[in-house]
Amino acid sequence: MVVRTFAVAVGGGVAAVTSAAAQQPISARQCFWSHQVNSFAAQGDRLVNLRVGVKDYFQLELMGPCPDVDWTQKIALVSRGGSTICSGLDAEIVTPSPIGPQKCPVKSVRKLTPTEVAALPKGAKP
Repeated sequence: MVVRTFAVAVGGGVAAVTSAAAQQPISARQCFWSHQVNSFAAQGDRLVNLRVGVKDYFQLELMGPCPDVDWTQKIALVSRGGSTICSGLDAEIVTPSPIGPQKCPVKSVRKLTPTEVAALPKGAKP
């Protein structure tokens, strides 16, 4: 299990905790390495958009509502079975809450096209 935590600093800057794993090519299945995620932005309580590397964006659809994901300043991305995320079975989001960490299973993962990224609502682009 690989866990990556991302935090948004006040003022819009982004900090990410990353592994020292070597850069490797992403497979043709539109997968990404969890250590390449730079930032996130929630789009409601069921969608989380990720910026991966310099120019790629992925959208995670959650299986159900994820408490507090749309206002939290940090999340953890838990990768199951390795550091590559290709489908919903590969990851879950963990958000902090007053009653403890909330685990939110991911239903699906998809890479966004440049047109889709440009059309994201204000605040939904990481």
